[in-house]
Amino acid sequence: MADILSGVGDTAAVRAGVGRPARTWTGMAMVIGAGVLFAINGTVSKLVLDAGLGSLPLVQIRCASAAVLFLLIATRTDRPGLRVHRDEVLLLVVYGVVGLAMAQWLYLVAIGRMPVSIALLLEFTAPLLVALWVRLVRHDDVHSRIWVALALCLGGLAMVAEIWDGLTLDGVGLLAAGASAVALATYYLLGERALAAHGPVSLAAISFSAASVLWAIVQPWWDFPADVLTQTVDLDAATEGFLGGTVPVWLLVGWVVVLGTVAPFWLVLGGLGRIGATRTGLLGTLEPVLAGVVAWAVLGQVLSTAQVIGGTIVLIGIIIAETARSQPPPPT
Repeated sequence: MADILSGVGDTAAVRAGVGRPARTWTGMAMVIGAGVLFAINGTVSKLVLDAGLGSLPLVQIRCASAAVLFLLIATRTDRPGLRVHRDEVLLLVVYGVVGLAMAQWLYLVAIGRMPVSIALLLEFTAPLLVALWVRLVRHDDVHSRIWVALALCLGGLAMVAEIWDGLTLDGVGLLAAGASAVALATYYLLGERALAAHGPVSLAAISFSAASVLWAIVQPWWDFPADVLTQTVDLDAATEGFLGGTVPVWLLVGWVVVLGTVAPFWLVLGGLGRIGATRTGLLGTLEPVLAGVVAWAVLGQVLSTAQVIGGTIVLIGIIIAETARSQPPPPT
């Protein structure tokens, strides 16, 4: 998210005067709040998946609902940004289908097969992939510490996967999480170009709409398992006693859409305008940590000592990668 909006975020931060302490603290609070909501969303999504909805129907209803909400917001705040020119149709389609739809679906597949924190940690290696792409393919200026970041991430991921025990994590889950990192990196790279003609909110509306069309083709709405939404989840059993009572699946799905997608996106946008993209990206690395804490407390997902150490090493590598790349110029 931060890398996509880096030009807009850093420029807005400079214009607003990010040096003012109150504005800076507000921006940091907004980004951290978004990270908390995203982290909780991983556990809520896991509960929905365990209830039997499935990763494809969940991402389908998430994308469609978010598209409607973002379109309503964009028509009030950035109507000109919704205009799509003929020469950018392919870019926006790939951006929405690969960068958004596939990244979300692959992440849901991953958390259905492995701990939420590890799946999110693997997906968060996207900034490293972006920096490597910029350095090796575009031949842009990237600080040499990117190689340190690469070494740390590879070593840390080896510890997370506990390869000395013959790869303790689910193989399909690992592939899905790794592929989601590639899709997210695509989202970052294409987003830099798309933001030259569209505002962040209008771009979100367009990309979620493209993702919705894809899932409507893959799984027509008349085949959507709507009956699952009326079922209830026994929170006492699902959370090992951490929460009690029952809750309908549709309410959990509503959380995923509103508090797990639209609300944190808005908070990130607000934070970008106050503290800039670099600090937003660095604060964003709290998300895998927070997701791990939530999953441990609610779902009882406990990581081994080696996995915790490896995850910490990966986070350090991601932070280094976040600061290794020169910020792209603001779009004209």
